[in-house]
Amino acid sequence: MNAYVADFSAYSAIETSRVERFIFDTHFDRPTLVIDREAVARQFRALRDGLGRASIHYAVKANPAREIIETLVGLGSHFDAASRGEIELCLAQGAAPSEISFGNTIKRASDIAWAHGVGITLFAADAEEELEKIAEHAPGARVYIRLIVDACEADWPLTRKFGCGRDKAVSLIARAAELGLDPVGLSFHVGSQTKRAAAWAPILDQVKSVWDAAEDAGFPLSLLNIGGGFPAFYTDAVQGPTPYAAEVMAQVEARFGTEIEIMAEPGRGMVAEAGAIAAEVVLVSKKSDSDLHRWVYLDIGRFSGLAETEGEAIRYQFATQREHEAKGPCVMAGPSCDSADVLYEKRPVELPLGLRAGDKVAIRSCGAYTSTYSSVGFNGFPPLDVVVI
Repeated sequence: MNAYVADFSAYSAIETSRVERFIFDTHFDRPTLVIDREAVARQFRALRDGLGRASIHYAVKANPAREIIETLVGLGSHFDAASRGEIELCLAQGAAPSEISFGNTIKRASDIAWAHGVGITLFAADAEEELEKIAEHAPGARVYIRLIVDACEADWPLTRKFGCGRDKAVSLIARAAELGLDPVGLSFHVGSQTKRAAAWAPILDQVKSVWDAAEDAGFPLSLLNIGGGFPAFYTDAVQGPTPYAAEVMAQVEARFGTEIEIMAEPGRGMVAEAGAIAAEVVLVSKKSDSDLHRWVYLDIGRFSGLAETEGEAIRYQFATQREHEAKGPCVMAGPSCDSADVLYEKRPVELPLGLRAGDKVAIRSCGAYTSTYSSVGFNGFPPLDVVVI
């Protein structure tokens, strides 16, 4: 655990979130993700209000902090787990096996057997061999088939690696039934950070065509897992969680009716805005006297939690204690001895002109996919620490 010390005298009265106030009031000896569990609870309630009768299965991979899981268990959330470790975490915080789905389509046979042994009954698959493993090690289990979908508008697409082609889905459902499994439905993912609820429409149409084909082939389905994609606010405006989720559910029910079981797997949309990273400037420089932009190097980079800056896909916002100063563009990079550790260069970041080494920076909306992407110790830099308030 990070050794941090409160220093309320250093606070500069910046109007900001509870997390940012904590960051600017506290000394950290290394980059630290600060999560507000109250903000997670608010986001869960907001998504639940919009999703209505759908069951929320929080995507644990987004942020597996014990306190987050504990909070969500208390609120009645279910969980989407990608590994044995995530299942163990959820069970340890009081989740029932019936509230956990093993949603990774790529699972070790021994982990399937272990999950079945502790009472997990719902599994994802997208290939014949995966179905055969499940049938052998979790006989009679309920399974849903994940589909590849097109027309993705997501900032962070999640297609190709996961899912089967839509022309293959019905044969996989038939194979599951032959193996003695219970093929209950389909799943898909529109892609992480899909900012417009309207972007779901063509994807839902694709899924509905497969659903109808399965039923025409004699396989009545009862479960639709709509995955994640619920957006967080980074830089571009997004709908609030309740109206966004309500619009998605209206589109789902217009196509699939109101009788089937609906699962949703928010991850980023649940926790991203609840967290910010406490970072520090380690160097401000120019490469030449004629250089148009400064380079600002932080003590955190791609390998220590900010992997989603790959391709500048996720655009984080930054807060400093120099917001009263004039700002100018800069290239932002991490501290490691790796030339790929550049965060933003194509679209420079506007930061105060007086920024210098030692200044604290709060990186906003970092509650999702930062601590889990942090390396064990690339270049000897410590992994991202986590504090939950």
